[in-house]
Amino acid sequence: MISLTPTDLALAALLVALDAGVSVALKLQLHRQLLWAAARMVVQLIAVGFLLRFVFALNNPWATLAIVVVMGAIASREISARPVHKFRGLAGLAISGATVALATVVTAGLALTTAIRPHPWFDPRYAVSLVGIILGSVLNSGSLTLDGVVGGVWREKPAIEAQLGLGVPFRAATRPLQREAIRRGLLPIINQMSAAGLITLPGIMTGQIIAGMDPVEAVKYQILLMFLLAGASGVAALVIAELTLRRLSDGRQRLRLDRLT
Repeated sequence: MISLTPTDLALAALLVALDAGVSVALKLQLHRQLLWAAARMVVQLIAVGFLLRFVFALNNPWATLAIVVVMGAIASREISARPVHKFRGLAGLAISGATVALATVVTAGLALTTAIRPHPWFDPRYAVSLVGIILGSVLNSGSLTLDGVVGGVWREKPAIEAQLGLGVPFRAATRPLQREAIRRGLLPIINQMSAAGLITLPGIMTGQIIAGMDPVEAVKYQILLMFLLAGASGVAALVIAELTLRRLSDGRQRLRLDRLT
């Protein structure tokens, strides 16, 4: 592998400075956010790099589990914080946490026990990396679906309550919103799969090729990963839509927007 020096990174950082300069010149008011995001990204990635080096050296299942749990907790918090109208109390965090846990265990567990099969199976080099990629897809799909369901129910409140008043079951009255929210949550992975190979060379494939792996073998890993991400996105969208609608209704088939802020 070709090692990068601080000078190499500094030269690449000039592109971020160029973006900031464009923001100042055009009065976009984005230069402070851009520079802060870049600085935060550098600090976070360096810290994670040293942490992962330590965890990889330990090669301990409990250390690997701790890292995975922390990553999942942060993803859950991000999902629950995205909608404009959030659940009161810890309900939103519980919904997003259950979604993240189920989607991650199903997809990462399947890959680690069938296709990849590292030895030992909890090898952090594989487990942490795989979970990190899957969580990114779960975060996108889950947050878009949650925002779609909550925003749709809030927006369509009069129409939903009119149907409930006519005796239509709550699930039937909200099914169109559920479908649209799940569809919205799956669009990013559909676009990602459609563009792979023709428009873009996905990240893991590019990294493996740069590291010296045969392109065909790198493609196999990328195909496996895309299937895992598609599965994780589908599970996340379906589960979070179902749990959200359950929380927004009660046993008397009422719409409970009072449970939102």
